[in-house]
Amino acid sequence: MEESDVAKLHYLQSIMWETLRLHPAAPLLVPHVASADCTIGGYDVPQGTMVLVNAFAIHRDPKSWDEPESFKPERFEKEEKESHKLLPFGLGRRACPGAGLAQRVLSLTLGSMIQCFDWNRVSEEEVDMTEGRGMTMPKAQPLEAMCKALPIVNKVLYGIE
Repeated sequence: MEESDVAKLHYLQSIMWETLRLHPAAPLLVPHVASADCTIGGYDVPQGTMVLVNAFAIHRDPKSWDEPESFKPERFEKEEKESHKLLPFGLGRRACPGAGLAQRVLSLTLGSMIQCFDWNRVSEEEVDMTEGRGMTMPKAQPLEAMCKALPIVNKVLYGIE
């Protein structure tokens, strides 16, 4: 997989966006301070007030998303994409400056992992996606998976034919 392939792998992109929607790296975005009196969501916010944006809650809001608790990458494949409601890296002037790099690295890493390995669950039980405690929402139970290198791994990772 090459970086130029990422633009052609629409479903891979959809999987990445849906994962970031359900499991943002930081559920609360970087705090902001209101530079002037304003109204946010019907609330009057005085100048100087610290504003915290809860991306986790926004990404799971049933008013904005159909079946917000379900993992449905297809929601990002539609003509009218849902990406305008997505805030995994913030929004506007204060958005994460590394968002573009993160998106490229995530796409290449996920694509390479799918291309190079055969993945299986360790047991027949469903993967527990319950979040644990912490600022970055770690999983309550660490993921255990079994992977087997596919023959293409030597070519992709080591350049060996």
